[in-house]
Amino acid sequence: MSKTKTDDENPKSKKKSKLKTVLFGTVLIVLLGGGGAAGGFYAAGMIGGGHDGGEDPNKPKIIMKDGTAVSDKEAANAAPSTALSAFKVTYHQIEQPFTSNLSDSDSFAQISLAVSTFYDERVFENVTNHEIAIRSAVLMELSQQDPLKLETPEGKLRLKKKLRDVINETLKEKTGFGGIEDVYFTNIVIQ
Repeated sequence: MSKTKTDDENPKSKKKSKLKTVLFGTVLIVLLGGGGAAGGFYAAGMIGGGHDGGEDPNKPKIIMKDGTAVSDKEAANAAPSTALSAFKVTYHQIEQPFTSNLSDSDSFAQISLAVSTFYDERVFENVTNHEIAIRSAVLMELSQQDPLKLETPEGKLRLKKKLRDVINETLKEKTGFGGIEDVYFTNIVIQ
């Protein structure tokens, strides 16, 4: 019997098959390795416009008690969140008082506010630049308050927290960054 060679038994076919496998493997390694390297450089911010999650140079910096300005990441390393005493607190009085009728009553409230931050002066510049939007948001929140609840210390504390959140939300909407740590009543009248 005569035997014909199939492609598998043909030495030339075996060489071509091995060559294709080696070439395919090499191309695959280059693509995966190059893609991984590109992904790593992108994540590190070396390509792709600084997508490294790094600090925006326009973002306010946290001020330490010694007056040095640090990024959020540096501040987290400098002092744990329980050691807020390491940061410098700066206060800003909002000039005009807020007066609003209170929810479902004939009562009204007039409050004067100050805000504080651990960040640099850009936070207060943002507060001043967007005071109209902040005033509107604070008045909207104040008008939703129950006068009986506002007469209690707990009600005032809840309002303080809500006002801080409303001011930060407004600043984030307008500037991309809040930065207000706390809100203080410098005057409050409920009638």
